[in-house]
Amino acid sequence: MPRRSASDKAKTHEKILTHASREFRARGSSVGIADVMKEIGLTQGGFYRHFGSKDELFVDAIALSFRELGDRLERVAESVPSEKAAEAIIDAYLSMDHVRHPETWCALASLAPDIGRMPVSVRKRIDNATMWYMERMSKYMKGADAQEKRHNFILLFSGMAGSVSLIRSLGDSGMKEQALTLARSHYVRVFG
Repeated sequence: MPRRSASDKAKTHEKILTHASREFRARGSSVGIADVMKEIGLTQGGFYRHFGSKDELFVDAIALSFRELGDRLERVAESVPSEKAAEAIIDAYLSMDHVRHPETWCALASLAPDIGRMPVSVRKRIDNATMWYMERMSKYMKGADAQEKRHNFILLFSGMAGSVSLIRSLGDSGMKEQALTLARSHYVRVFG
């Protein structure tokens, strides 16, 4: 059997990672390696040519989700005047699209409880991705200096992730809309 090129291996690696990132965000950390591989037409045995463990895949999937969300929110922030960037980020994050589509939005809003139950070694690796995301988004936060901007990021994004998580749990669509409106109004008033 011919060996696969490095380019093919990289494409397969990215395909596994992208699919797993979406599946974890949509269904939680209990998604199995066999499920991920089967859904993209690969065998479970092939997984270990790309990742050393499910924990490694999970950490990389979270990091990918932060990169994707960072790209999305930067596009939003840069599409408005700089003084409106934080408000635009809040409006985008606290959207019905985010509530309805966890697979393409923030990993923290869908996976924070799962992450909190991971071994410390895994959580520390996720901390690195979280810090990178914070540094990327902090430039859009209010604050006199970098430290105050980071503090505002922590308060804003942890609150918004919690809001989205709670709103997803509501069964009534009217209540969801009302809760989103209240959350957006609050966070824009405080951080916008």
